[in-house]
Amino acid sequence: MKIYKIIAYFYLVFGLFFIYQAYAAYTNNEDYLINLLLAAAAIFMFIFRLRSIKRFPQNKQ
Repeated sequence: MKIYKIIAYFYLVFGLFFIYQAYAAYTNNEDYLINLLLAAAAIFMFIFRLRSIKRFPQNKQ
């Protein structure tokens, strides 16, 4: 189950990266909407993954 937590944090890193890219595009007067949409999707996936990990039963043997 630890690999699923690590993958969830990759989504958070990608979300922060896309927010940075959107800010850089905004300051250069470029199109930044797609970067914000990707950032929102990545942060949503981060939250969804963490909640779904809690729902799985812990199989301790």
